[in-house]
Amino acid sequence: MNRRTLIAAAVFATSVALTVPAFAQTSWTMASGYPESSFFTQNIRQMIKEIEEKSGGKLKIDLRSNDSLIKLDAIKRAVQSGQIQIGEIRLGVYGNEAAMYNLDNIPGVATTYDQATKLTEAQRPFFDAMFKKNGLRAITYVAWPGQGFYTRQPLAALADLKGQKLRIYSKQTQIMGEKLGMEALILPFAEVPQAFSTGMIQSLWTSAQTGTDVQIWDYVKHFTYTGTMHNKNAILLNERAFRQLDEATQKVVLEAGEAATKRGWDLSKKASEERESVLKSHGVTIAQSPKDVLDAIEGAGKGMVAEWLSAATAEEKAVYETYQKSLK
Repeated sequence: MNRRTLIAAAVFATSVALTVPAFAQTSWTMASGYPESSFFTQNIRQMIKEIEEKSGGKLKIDLRSNDSLIKLDAIKRAVQSGQIQIGEIRLGVYGNEAAMYNLDNIPGVATTYDQATKLTEAQRPFFDAMFKKNGLRAITYVAWPGQGFYTRQPLAALADLKGQKLRIYSKQTQIMGEKLGMEALILPFAEVPQAFSTGMIQSLWTSAQTGTDVQIWDYVKHFTYTGTMHNKNAILLNERAFRQLDEATQKVVLEAGEAATKRGWDLSKKASEERESVLKSHGVTIAQSPKDVLDAIEGAGKGMVAEWLSAATAEEKAVYETYQKSLK
C-alpha cells in the first residue's frame, strides 16, 4: 500500500469516528416545582441517576427544580405539548379538569399512609387511562406527609383560626379553610415567602416538609399537626418521547419509576418526623391539633365528599366505591 492510499484510509477512518457515535444519546428536560431540599426532588435525583447509569448513558435527564423552568401548575401542559419530556406534578392542581384529581385533597378521605396507599391503588387504573388519552404516562405516584397549621400564635382552639388569612394550595383546602372561618387564598408554593412578607397571608396549612422548604421560622413560630390528608404528586412522561426510546431504555425508565414510587413513600414517611426536628431546631413549637379543630375539619370533609360524589362521573364514583371496600 503506497503513501497516498495510507493517507486516504486514515482520513476516512477519522471521518467515520467523528460522525458515528458509539451509541445514540437522548437528552430530556424535566421540570419540578420544589427545591433541592425537598424529599420529592431528592427522590427524582436518585431516579435520574439510576436511569442514566442503567441505560449506559443512552438517556440523560436535565432536571430544573423549584419552578426555575416552568411553574408547577403549568408542568402537565408542558409535558403534554412536548415542550419538555418529563415533569413532576401535584395532582390536586388540576381539579378543574376532572373530579378524580380532587379526591385525595378532601379532608378525611385518606388520613393515614395505609389509606393513602389503598386510595392510590384504586385510582391508578383510572389515572393511567386518562393520561393515556392525553398522550401522557405516569411512572411514579408519591404521597405527601400529613398536614398542619403554621400560625404566629399557639392554636389552642378553633376560635384562634377565625378571620386569619390562610395560604392553601387547592380548591378543596380553600373550602376547608373557609368552613373553619378563615380567609383562605390559593397561592403557588414559590410565592409563600413574599406573601408572608407583604401581609397577604398570616398562616399556612401544609406539611412539615413545605414548612422547612420555605423556612417558615422566618414568619411564624407554631406548627399544629392535624394529619387530615395525604395527597399525591406524580411524575409524567410525554408518551411520544417515551416511545422513541429503544425497548431496553424504556424498561429502565419504567423500572426506575417503580423504584421511585417505593422509595418516595418511604421518604415521605421519614420526612414528617425529620422535618419537624428541623422546625424545632429553628425555634418552631410543634403541637397536636385541638379536638374542636379536628372535628370541624372532619365535618367539612364529609360535606365535601357528598359534593364530590354528586359531581363525579360513574367511573369516578366506582373508584371511590372500590376504595371504600378496601378499607373494610
